[in-house]
Amino acid sequence: NFLLFLPENYGKVNKKWPLIIFLHGSGERGNNLELVKKHGPPKIVEKQPDFPFIVVSPQIAEYSGWSSIELNALLDDVIAHLSVDIDRIYLTGLSMGGFGTWSFAIDYPDRFAAIAPISGGGDSDRVCQLKNMPVWVFHGAKDNVVPIERDKEMVDALKECGGNVKFTIYPDAGHDAWTETYDNPELYKWFLSNKKK
Repeated sequence: NFLLFLPENYGKVNKKWPLIIFLHGSGERGNNLELVKKHGPPKIVEKQPDFPFIVVSPQIAEYSGWSSIELNALLDDVIAHLSVDIDRIYLTGLSMGGFGTWSFAIDYPDRFAAIAPISGGGDSDRVCQLKNMPVWVFHGAKDNVVPIERDKEMVDALKECGGNVKFTIYPDAGHDAWTETYDNPELYKWFLSNKKK
């Protein structure tokens, strides 16, 4: 199951649209898609019909985790049916979705123009797969759910192999580094400034 948002001009203008794939956190798992609207782009587009991206926000079943293989199949399906600019596909997610963002991008690095993991972490031994992709990472310094070290490891490893990575740390934030991040128009400008090489 997934939520789909199409910009209000979709279909009225003959163009390919940039796509954001948003991966929710563990609290939004289940079979009620309304839960996915609690945070991030699916929440924002409820009030912003002119949001300039197609937004796909999948939901996974309770007790399950993100699967890169399933997400990649969903992405193929979306591209087959919608007017997507394949050079401007962006991936972001929070907490468990932050981990999912790292792993999906590492498993399929040629699919994305840029990624923005939030309050997550991943496999720093494989992160150099992303050395040619712009990455913007966000984490709260006082996160006691996912320690900031998890993202710091990824950022440091990516820097070591010459990656193009920015790291925003919110000094007073706990686990919720996403509200401030997704409310910041700079994130979406940054996405749009990046096209696949």
